[in-house]
Parts: sequence; C-alpha cells; structure tokens
Amino acid sequence: MAISKRNATNAEAAESLAIQALAFLAAEPERLGRFLAVTGIGPGEIRSAAREPHFLAGVLEYLANDEPLLIEFANQTGVDPTEVARAFAKLGHEPPNRDFP
Repeated sequence: MAISKRNATNAEAAESLAIQALAFLAAEPERLGRFLAVTGIGPGEIRSAAREPHFLAGVLEYLANDEPLLIEFANQTGVDPTEVARAFAKLGHEPPNRDFP
C-alpha cells in the first residue's frame, strides 16, 4: 500500500510543478501565445485542459524542449531544471531527449 501512496504523491508533485510551469507561461502574453500556437489549444480551453494529466505532461514537455525558456523558468522559480524532466516522467511519459541525470 505504501508504494501506491508514494506514486500518488509523486504524481501530485509532478502535476503541481506542471501547474507552476503553466502559470509561468501564462504570466507573459508572448510566452503564452507561443505555447497556445504550438499546442493548438485556445485561450478558453486552458482551464479545462489543465485538469488533464496528458495536458500537464505536455506543458512540461514544451518547457523541457525549449532550453532558454526552461532556464528562465528555473531562475524565476528556483526549480532545478532536471526536475521538469523527472516530473514529466512521473506523469507517465519518457523524459524529453535531454541529458538529465
């Protein structure tokens, strides 16, 4: 039972980081506009999409695949950039093609 509780905690932490990353993207209209253009999601769909784990994984993947943006996120939030890849993996996906430990 402890293992599934740990997995739930890990998934919750990963989702929390993804929500933090989404807030970071949304804080600047240019960043958000580019994210929306790349994902094809409309501004009115963000709230409902954010409830979906696959969307949150996509936010982390988007961030991890744009190194300057990832570094900016890390600098502003104090989050280690490697945590983004780890959180992406915790949401049930393979980490992006990066050399993270």
